[in-house]
Amino acid sequence: MEKCCIIVKNKIYFLERNSELAFAAGGADRQKGEAMPGSKETYLNSYIAEGKLLNSLSVDNVGSQKCRPGFQVGPGMRDHYLIHHVLSGKGRFDFRGKTYHLKSGDTFLIYPHMEACYRADDEDPWEYTWVGFTGADAQYLLSHTAFSVESPVLAQADISSQIEEKIWQVYEAKGNHFYDAVSMAGALYTMMAMLMENGEADNRGRGIEQNHVEQALRYIADHFSSPIMVKDIADHTGVCRSYLYRMFRRVVGMSPKDYLEEYRINQACQMLEETDLTVAAVARSAGYEDNLYFSKVFKKCCGQTPTEYRNNYKETGGTKQC
Repeated sequence: MEKCCIIVKNKIYFLERNSELAFAAGGADRQKGEAMPGSKETYLNSYIAEGKLLNSLSVDNVGSQKCRPGFQVGPGMRDHYLIHHVLSGKGRFDFRGKTYHLKSGDTFLIYPHMEACYRADDEDPWEYTWVGFTGADAQYLLSHTAFSVESPVLAQADISSQIEEKIWQVYEAKGNHFYDAVSMAGALYTMMAMLMENGEADNRGRGIEQNHVEQALRYIADHFSSPIMVKDIADHTGVCRSYLYRMFRRVVGMSPKDYLEEYRINQACQMLEETDLTVAAVARSAGYEDNLYFSKVFKKCCGQTPTEYRNNYKETGGTKQC
């Protein structure tokens, strides 16, 4: 039976590995004697950040893995973006009703809150490296790369070796201090810049539609604290609501209404974590005029009331609850 070690809050646990455990835990920090990338033996090297310390762009987890034959993760959804880069071998990626057969040099992106599944080949199981991240800048940065919900795979990209190197730099910057979180985010920003430069030609081809979505995202970021609605976003971008809806589904992967709600709740979470504002003040600051409606939406998204969220955040020493 394959085993892996998992580090959670500086404690090491040795466990039998299965697909659900391997993803839910996110992996383990590299220990002495573990296999390095390129090894013929299966291994799992990964790091999980203890909390979200940066709002703009924050690394959730990073690592590499040589999988056993048929090793599968999912189907399931995540609350963050996840980029995998295939180092060797083959595997399958299932996303939005499509199956992608991937090999060494391919890179694929999993979007938050969208079901995905990936599986190692039975005869030539893959080895990959990955980085998971979230933050207010994440979607906007990715919209300037060649990735999209309709095209989540970079096949044999010219920058394949650079992608591997950049993810490794994120892993090397890992640590539990605030400056480590900044270092990891810095390495991730550098990786994003490379992906953006590589995707420049592709982005030019997306044309007017992409520009409209970017304009809408900026409007939401600048005005979420006001009681704006989807109609206001459509009016600002100069398109009708139905066209705005179709554009968001294609580019962002969700409706403008869902994106606005998620953005507001994320901002509310940050205010509950970092300020002493009352729940009513947080609601108004996040664009909700009705406190009861805000609490209802918050509980639907986070599984707890705003007050419970704040208390649990403090009790767990700053562990993000939503």
